[in-house]
Amino acid sequence: MINLKASDARASPSMATPATAEKAFSFLSRGWREVKDSADADLRLMKDRANSFKNLASSFDRELENFLNSASKSTFSGSSPSTEIDFVKRLQPKLSEIRRAYSSPDFSRKVLEKWSPRAKIGIDLSAIKNAIVSEVEEREGDFDEREKFRRARRVRFKDLGWEWKEERQSRDWEPIRALKRRLRELEQKSSSSEILESLKNSEFVEKLKSSLKAICKEPTESKEVPPLDVPELLAYLVRQSGPFLDQLGVKRDISDKIVESLCSKRKDQLLLRSIPAGESSNLESDNISDELDLRISSVLQSTGHCYEGGIWTDSSKHDMANGKRHVAIVTTASLPWMTGTAVNPLFRAAYLSNSAKQDVTLLVPWLCRSDQELVYPNNLTFSSPEEQEDYIRKWVEERVGFKADFKISFYPGKFQKERRSIIPAGDTSQFIPSKDADIAILEEPEHLNWYHHGKRWTDKFNHVVGVVHTNYLEYIKREKNGAIQAFFVKHINNLVTRAYCHKVLRLSAATQDLPKSVVCNVHGVNPKFLQIGEKVAAERERGQQAFTKGAYFLGKMVWAKGYRELIDLLAQHKKDLDGFNLDVFGNGEDAHEVQSTARKLDLNLNFMKGRDHADDSLHGYKVFINPSISDVLCTATAEALAMGKFVVCADHPSNKFFRSFPNCLTYNSPKDFVAKVKEAMDSEPQPLTPEQRYNLSWEAATQRFMEYSDLDKVLNNEKGDPQLTQSNGKIVKRSVSMPNLTDVVDGGLAFAHYCLTGNEFLRLCSGAIPGTRGYDQQHSKDLNLLPPQVENPIYGW
Repeated sequence: MINLKASDARASPSMATPATAEKAFSFLSRGWREVKDSADADLRLMKDRANSFKNLASSFDRELENFLNSASKSTFSGSSPSTEIDFVKRLQPKLSEIRRAYSSPDFSRKVLEKWSPRAKIGIDLSAIKNAIVSEVEEREGDFDEREKFRRARRVRFKDLGWEWKEERQSRDWEPIRALKRRLRELEQKSSSSEILESLKNSEFVEKLKSSLKAICKEPTESKEVPPLDVPELLAYLVRQSGPFLDQLGVKRDISDKIVESLCSKRKDQLLLRSIPAGESSNLESDNISDELDLRISSVLQSTGHCYEGGIWTDSSKHDMANGKRHVAIVTTASLPWMTGTAVNPLFRAAYLSNSAKQDVTLLVPWLCRSDQELVYPNNLTFSSPEEQEDYIRKWVEERVGFKADFKISFYPGKFQKERRSIIPAGDTSQFIPSKDADIAILEEPEHLNWYHHGKRWTDKFNHVVGVVHTNYLEYIKREKNGAIQAFFVKHINNLVTRAYCHKVLRLSAATQDLPKSVVCNVHGVNPKFLQIGEKVAAERERGQQAFTKGAYFLGKMVWAKGYRELIDLLAQHKKDLDGFNLDVFGNGEDAHEVQSTARKLDLNLNFMKGRDHADDSLHGYKVFINPSISDVLCTATAEALAMGKFVVCADHPSNKFFRSFPNCLTYNSPKDFVAKVKEAMDSEPQPLTPEQRYNLSWEAATQRFMEYSDLDKVLNNEKGDPQLTQSNGKIVKRSVSMPNLTDVVDGGLAFAHYCLTGNEFLRLCSGAIPGTRGYDQQHSKDLNLLPPQVENPIYGW
C-alpha cells in the first residue's frame, strides 16, 4: 500500500485556497481514471485471448474424437486391426486426460491469473486531503462548510480507490513501478501549488512544448550551395596537379602563386559561399588553400556523392590482428662491406628491435660468390646466407652491447661495377611475407626502386618510410655527360620516391629535394666511439696526454669522397701549410691515381691502407680533416667528434648537424681552411658534455627517426584523419566526396614505372644489369628459391 503524505502542512496562505485544491484533485482524478480505463481494457483483452484459446482446445478435442472414431471403424480385409490402431488405442487415455485438463472451467481462470497485472496497488490520498482541508479551515473558520468539503472529497477519493488483487505481489508491473516513483516524488512537495508548479516545469512538459514548436515551425529556406565557377575550378586543378607539374620541372611555389592569383580577388566570396546563410564563419585564416578546400568540400558534399576509391586503390593492406606491429628494414648493402648503407641500417634494426612494441626484420642483399669477391674486403666470402648472418650478428652485438633480437633475411642482388652499387634482382617486396607486411623502411628508396618491377610498396605495406643516404646527383655530375645524366636521374628519383613512399627522410639538405621529404639526421654513432671519447676525457682529467699525433683523413679512396677537394686545398696553400703532414687511410678504385697525383704535386700526404675508424692506431690523432662536399652526412665526421677530436670540414649543408659542436671547425674558403687547420693544431679540443654525447648516440637518432617518420604515431595507432585541417584554432572537415588527385597521380606514376621496368629492352637502355628483372639460377640455389621463370631476353614481360 502506498500512502501519500504531505511533508509540511504549513503552506503560505496565498497558496492554500479551495479553488487551488479543487484544481489539484481534478487533475489527479483524471489521471487515476485514465489508468483504470487502460487497465480494464488490458484485462478484457486478456480474457478474450483466454476464451479464444479455450475454444481452440475444444475444437482440437472435437477433431480428436472424429479421428478416433474414424480409426476405430477402419478395418483391413482378412486381418486383425493393425499396429497403428493399437497405438491409437493406447494413446487415447492420455489424450482424454489432456482434453479434460484444457476443458476444465479453471483453465481460463489460471490463464488470467498468469497474464493479469501482478501489482497490488492501494492509494490513500487522505494525507493530501487532510493537509489541504486544514489550510482551508484555518483561513475561513467555517466548520460546516469545511465538513461538507471534507465529505465531498472523501466520496471522490473512494470513487478513485481501486486495486488489483493477485497471488504474488513481489513483482510489480513496469507501468506501476514508474507510477510509484512519480508518487514518491509528489510526497516530497509541501503543498498542492508546488505539485502544480512541478508539473508545469517538468521535463515531460518541456519536451511536449518543443515537439509542438517543431510541428508548427515554418519551413526554412533551402541552403543550396552555389556551383563552382571557372577560377575556382582552375585553382583547384592547378593545386592538385602539383605532383605532375613537379615532374615537369614546375616548382611548388610557382603553383601556389598561380592558385593565390586565381583566388585572391574572390577570397571573401570563397569563405562566405561555404557558410550557410545566417551562420557565422569558423574560418578566418589567410590560408587560401584551406578556404578553397572548404569551398570544394561544401559543393561536393551538397551533391551527396561519396568517393569509394579508384583504379589505383588497393585495399589488400595487411591488418595486424594480434596487435604486434612489424617493421621491415630494406637496404642496398651488407657487411662486411663497410659502407654507410650497410652499417647504419644494421644499427637502426638493432635499436628498433630493442623495443617490445614491434618485431623487426632486416632485409639485405645476397651476392653470389663472384660478386662477393669484388665487393667484400680482405677476400672475405660466404658460402651460405646463414654464415653471413652469423657474421653480421656477431659484429653488431659486439658494438651495441646487447643481444640484437631481430630477424635477418636476404634478397637476390647483383653488383654493378660501373655504378659501384648493388642492384636488386627481381621483386624485393616479395621477400617480406604478407603476414609481416606492416611498416617498411627503405634505406635509399631511389636506389632500391630504379628498376623495381613488382608489388607497389605503398600497396603492400601500411606505412612506407624512405631514408636518403647518398647524393647521387653529385656523383653523376662528375662523370662523362654528367649534366644530362643528372637531369634524367633527378626526375626518376622524384618519380620512384613519390610512387613508393609515404614519407621520405633526408639526412641533410645536401641531397636532392624529393617529394614528401623532410630533413633530419636519423643516424647515430657506434657506441664504441663514445666509449673511446669517454676514455680520452678521463685521461685528460688525470693530466695525461691523450693526443700524441697530428691530423689524418679516412675514407674510401675514390675521387668523389673528398680526395679531389683535399689535394686542391693542399696544393693551393702549400707554402702556408709548410711543415703540415697529413696521414691518409683508405682503399678504393682510384687509389693509384690519387697517390700518383699527390706525388706529382709534392704534397705532404702519407698514404696508408684503410682500416676501421675505431682501430687503436687512430686514437692518438687530434684533428680529423674532411673537405668532402659530396657526402650527405659523413659518418666518419660524427665518429671523430664522438672520440673527442677536432674536425675541420667545409661549411656545407651536409655538415649542418655538426656545427653545434664546439670541436667542429667549418671553413667557407681556401684561406679560411688554412686558418682552421692552424687553430686546431695549436689548441686542445673541449670535452663533450652529456647532452652532446646523447645527441650523437643511436638512442637519440632512433628517437628522432620515430618522430620525423611518424612511426611513433603509427605504432601507437594514433591515426590522424588526413581529411581534417586546422585553421585559426578551428577544425575543418575536408571533402571525402572525390579522390585526392595527388594519390591518383602517384598511382599513375607507379603504374607507368611498372610498365617501363617490365620491358627488358628499356631496362638495358637505362643502364640496368641484364637479367635483373628476376633472379637467376645461382640465386635460386643459394637462397632456396623457386626456379626462375624463362622469359624473352630482350622483350620479356
